[in-house]
Amino acid sequence: MKKSILVLVLAVVVFYACQRQVSKPSTQQAGSVAVSSDMEQAINNPKGATICFESDVLPIFQSSCAKSGCHDAKSHKEGLVLDSYKHIMQGEGIVPGQPFQSEIFLKIYSGEMPPKGNTPLTDAQIKTIGKWIKQGAQNTTNCAGCDTTQFTYSNTISVIFQTNCTGCHSGKNPSGGIDLSTYAGAQVVALNGRLVGAVTHAPGYSPMPQGAPMLSDCNITEIEKWVAAGAPNN
Repeated sequence: MKKSILVLVLAVVVFYACQRQVSKPSTQQAGSVAVSSDMEQAINNPKGATICFESDVLPIFQSSCAKSGCHDAKSHKEGLVLDSYKHIMQGEGIVPGQPFQSEIFLKIYSGEMPPKGNTPLTDAQIKTIGKWIKQGAQNTTNCAGCDTTQFTYSNTISVIFQTNCTGCHSGKNPSGGIDLSTYAGAQVVALNGRLVGAVTHAPGYSPMPQGAPMLSDCNITEIEKWVAAGAPNN
């Protein structure tokens, strides 16, 4: 009888041990940050186009991180300047090929960067940075395709704003009172001339993106065509 009970207990223990062993965790620990399995799979997925640093990654850092009081050259909070490839790659904040061992990425993913009071990066932007690091964190340039015949708000213009502008122009206190995270806010500056004046660096307008290079000729043309068409919400 005692032997039968012992065998039963051992069987139960082995069963639950096996269950725990085969179960897949929903998150992985990367340092002190728990990364969701969805994020991990999206970043580690080998399929998809190569992420271009110049057009896909750098504008996110410049718009959301390299701002006054944070990580521009003047403020260099915590010793970090995130306004160029050279500065972003200084130190050990980015580990090429290892996004989940890269301190800068983990701070962005956890919501520590940008700090509270600023517009957080979207999941798409976080995945873009993570994929770029996974692909080797290369200084890839002149690699973005651009089609000036395509300039709808939803698929083109809003993406340009999200990548280059909403780090400053969004949230409760958008810079200059201009919110480019919504169509309503974008429409106002499109129709009053401030948008085209700013992105073309025309005299009398504050050049945008602030503290960063001009948008590409293609992106500027897309914005100009959208505005000329009446800035439709299409």
